[in-house]
Amino acid sequence: MDKLIITAAICGMGGTKEDNPAIPYTVEEFVREAKAAYDAGASVIHVHAREDDGSVSERSERFKEVAAAIKEACPGIIIIEPAAFASFDMEGLAAIKNPKAAELPEVMTIPSGTCNWDGYPYINTDETIFSSAQTMKRLGIKPDLELFDKGMIDTIKRGLEAGFFAPPLNFDFIMGVQIAANVRDLAFMVSCLPQGSTWTATGVGKDVWHIAAAAILLGGNVRVGFEDSMMLEEGVIAKSNGELVAKAAQLSRMLGREVASPAEARRILGL
Repeated sequence: MDKLIITAAICGMGGTKEDNPAIPYTVEEFVREAKAAYDAGASVIHVHAREDDGSVSERSERFKEVAAAIKEACPGIIIIEPAAFASFDMEGLAAIKNPKAAELPEVMTIPSGTCNWDGYPYINTDETIFSSAQTMKRLGIKPDLELFDKGMIDTIKRGLEAGFFAPPLNFDFIMGVQIAANVRDLAFMVSCLPQGSTWTATGVGKDVWHIAAAAILLGGNVRVGFEDSMMLEEGVIAKSNGELVAKAAQLSRMLGREVASPAEARRILGL
């Protein structure tokens, strides 16, 4: 079994300093949280940029500033860019004619279908998914395929058969939003993946740690961080993303898997 890759989703689109004073807003705060996660064993950072006032940033310049500062503080780190809030939008990527002349993202998220989250629909059509995948394939950007239910796996399989994706693929299971966060459903989803795929799982809110343990035992990878859950344990909010990563790393070692370095994570993910 490969070593465990830990992804730290250090800041999502929700949550404020009233929820947790450690949620990053400024570039310096993003670096602090990323470095704490990196030092604790994270080899991948997933980040949504914020403006200094805490609002979600939709400026590519802001994301580039945050990502560059994190890379400087965390040598070798892999950064996953959320496609809707990244250093390039898809139109900008599609317009690139010479990939070698552009400083391109290494990994970008593709939501693999439409999802309802707290009553709000996130619409992702097959056309959007496949056109994004085709652009990223041409540019050599690795897709991080976010999955919220089993039907999204079937969508990606259709795209794979049509040539929109370059295998091996990496999937990211978000459990506890649209599909239940339990071991049975996680194991079933894993059994449906294309052969040779890598995968990561996270449990949202209270489901974070039993999903982490299941992913470790099933041979997958783990995502923790303030975007998904701030709970270090029941009733205890983590003081940093580093505390969450440290617990995931400790859990993995207790269950017999060592934690991957950024270089080892690159090999496992085929970067």
